[in-house]
Amino acid sequence: MPSQNRAVIDERQITVFFDIDNTLYSTSAKISQAMGVKIHDYFVKLGLSDEEASDLHHKYYTQYGLALAGLVRHHGVGSYSPWSFSCQQCSFISTDPLDFDRNCDQALPLEEMISPNPIHRKLLEDIDRSQVRVWALTNAYKVHAERVLRILNLRDLVEGIVYCDYEAKDLTSKPEPAYYRKAMSLASVIDPSKCYFIDDNWRNVQAAQKIGWAHCVHFCERGLEHVEGGKLTEISLTAKANVDSKQEEQPDIKVISELEELRDVWPEIFKLS
Repeated sequence: MPSQNRAVIDERQITVFFDIDNTLYSTSAKISQAMGVKIHDYFVKLGLSDEEASDLHHKYYTQYGLALAGLVRHHGVGSYSPWSFSCQQCSFISTDPLDFDRNCDQALPLEEMISPNPIHRKLLEDIDRSQVRVWALTNAYKVHAERVLRILNLRDLVEGIVYCDYEAKDLTSKPEPAYYRKAMSLASVIDPSKCYFIDDNWRNVQAAQKIGWAHCVHFCERGLEHVEGGKLTEISLTAKANVDSKQEEQPDIKVISELEELRDVWPEIFKLS
């Protein structure tokens, strides 16, 4: 636990939270597509038909921001609870949430799909660490988060990682307000207005803004294809939101397509030239 003095010191600083997947690397790496296939196969492995797997994958991602959250909350993952839906082909298989991680996140050949970007490393190096703290905020489990940051050669530039704890009894993830409060607690931040946040998912950014995170950026690589909730779509402001067609009317949320644009959007967090 941080001391009271440390909390006071940290509260005078800005804390920047970077999303990891499809933000610190480009969606063009097609990791979302590969992950979509792994998650679909996992649902099928549990006894679902292809159609049921697709429907529930999309439903749970849309409802909770994380497919696993639906399995935990509605299908007794990690216990011997009965399935909460009717499916003639389904036979209950008790499974550990970490089995999901091993078969989905950890099964991705990330080393073949992403690589370090010197421009991104220089961007993080140029952040003024005397005034700014840098954290990662992800819906992935810690193993995946650490692995991606290591491959990207960014782990040493990130103070801490707020990850989705697949083993937690009360599983939370973005865009649930509790997850952002968890991030503030872990980073010893009291004032939400001092939180800076960038994410490729509009709902996640909007949720952060709603709880008072005052400096939010939507990373939107328009025109590229990606998979969310098992559905392949072309990235656009409208497609990214999927919940709020008025997002372009919200000037408090900046939209960028290259991380380098943060130098113009958040000039106060960088060292003086």
